[in-house]
Amino acid sequence: MLDTADKKSVRITGGIFRERMNTDRDYLLELDSQCLLQNFYLEAGIIMPGLQVVPDPQNAKLHWGWESPTCQLRGHFLGHWLSAAAAFAACDNDTALKAKLDDIVSELARCQQRNGGKWVGSIPEKYMDWLADKEYIWSPQYTMHKTVMGLLDAYRYAGNEQALQVLDSLADWYVSWIDRASKRDPDIAYKGEQGGMLELWAELYSITKKEKYLTLIDAYKHNYMFTELESGNDVLSDNHANASIPVSHGSARLYEVFGDKKYKQLTQRFWEDAVTNRGMFATTGANAGEFWIPPHKMAQYIGDSDQEFCTVYNMVRTADFLFRWTNDAKYADYIERAIYNGFLAQQNRHTGMPTYFLPLRAGSKKKWGSRRHDFWCCHGTMVQSPTLYPSLIYYTDESSLTVAQYIPSEGSFEIKGSKVKVSQSTDMLSYNNQVFFDEHSGGEKSRWSIRFEVSSQRPENFTLKLRLPCWCVGKPSLIIDGTAAEPLIKDRYILLERQWGERTVINIVLRSKVTAEPLDGQPELCALVDGPIVLAGLTDKDCGISYSGDIGSALCQRTEHTYSTYVWKQNCYVTKGQPVNFELVPLYDVTDEEYTVYFTLKNTAE
Repeated sequence: MLDTADKKSVRITGGIFRERMNTDRDYLLELDSQCLLQNFYLEAGIIMPGLQVVPDPQNAKLHWGWESPTCQLRGHFLGHWLSAAAAFAACDNDTALKAKLDDIVSELARCQQRNGGKWVGSIPEKYMDWLADKEYIWSPQYTMHKTVMGLLDAYRYAGNEQALQVLDSLADWYVSWIDRASKRDPDIAYKGEQGGMLELWAELYSITKKEKYLTLIDAYKHNYMFTELESGNDVLSDNHANASIPVSHGSARLYEVFGDKKYKQLTQRFWEDAVTNRGMFATTGANAGEFWIPPHKMAQYIGDSDQEFCTVYNMVRTADFLFRWTNDAKYADYIERAIYNGFLAQQNRHTGMPTYFLPLRAGSKKKWGSRRHDFWCCHGTMVQSPTLYPSLIYYTDESSLTVAQYIPSEGSFEIKGSKVKVSQSTDMLSYNNQVFFDEHSGGEKSRWSIRFEVSSQRPENFTLKLRLPCWCVGKPSLIIDGTAAEPLIKDRYILLERQWGERTVINIVLRSKVTAEPLDGQPELCALVDGPIVLAGLTDKDCGISYSGDIGSALCQRTEHTYSTYVWKQNCYVTKGQPVNFELVPLYDVTDEEYTVYFTLKNTAE
């Protein structure tokens, strides 16, 4: 099993990933602490300054949308905020966010005391009791999951001990609630979108070893999805996607904490149902209108409400568990595809705001959230998503260091007792680390020419494993300390087995080409994909593309040849030989333009 790099040991250093992290970080700092806490204050009976009476609601110092005091899901966003801020405190040593986080946690402890010493919710306790009644209530366990998650991350990543104390008291409330409410409804623990709670109880037990967390694990682990998965049934079709994915995180963490292989198998079976047996859009999404699409029926559901962002985030987490257990490159390939066509494509590059869904019909437009008036569930996972990048790149075991993602970064690790440092950047010949002119491809810029520097505190033998992506065309080029080398490839990894010393420089060049991926259920419709990057045509309709033999024959690459050009924006094309030609750009670069992803293709050579 591979170990994920500690968040404090990896830092993102450049490129689009650093840019998006910086945008996210600025937004987290921008949000007012009182507004973030508003619903916790209201539940605790704390009057916020100037808000005893609200004469001008439009300009009141309050958050609205799903954070409105009238919304049953109010308060969910603060948990996401805490998780994201804690991650920045760890990976970037961000003292400003750390100070803001510490202050917010202290205020949550204050609210908990005002509530009687246990409950620390942004919603009334009675919402949880209503789950046993027939009265409608909107996902109170989902809301509370975010608060528990945020406090747990504040402890794990930002070292806030008070957060763990608050959680410990809240757990006592949960033990009492389960004991009381289950007498009215034996299935009470599985209502209110509770999918993520099992993972958190397992995590808290692994930290504290307290008996009460075993009690809570037992209350939450008998999920009906596990029974269906064990039976080999398709439990997901037409099921709520984002409510089901966290259940796989719970089974995964149970396996890691207790070693019960039953839960490993359940997580693997979930993946088979969600991905292997279902198929997906080119962007990795497999849901529409928040629900799983039946297997291989993607064409039937293509529209404006495809690929809810929360599902992308949570499926990446499931893939990460499986990757660590197996070291199978297919999971890292999936994560890479999801990062480019979900994390980046559904985050506004200027504002950092999310689009709830990713429309995939012809002539689509992304609908972006606002900064203080929406706060959808996807708003929450969006502020967390850029902070996941440092955790997805490097993995270690007792004798190797695996590079799973090609993201400019630097990391420090311990292998065989020796301190090892690794950095990766876009290879270049001049000016800045975003631009270079690649000697190996006739002057073409390439985002997939990558430079690594590896150093070991003392001479040490270990294996550096570089993932060979499924999209790589031909054999990769490898240069070690300026000398060309023949790459040793096994199980889709370039293996570098050697004694590492003071400094080794490695250059690799991976080559991609544009391919056509048919739409499940309507194969004449295809998405054009350049490496892992889905291309979007800047056109309001499917105007078709005719080509001869290879789809590349219908495309001409468009690249600005200036020092200021980012290699991250190189995957741009214009069609040629069509009745009306149009541009194709990375889907993640589309902001407010109309676009089309799937086109009717005609191979004139057939």
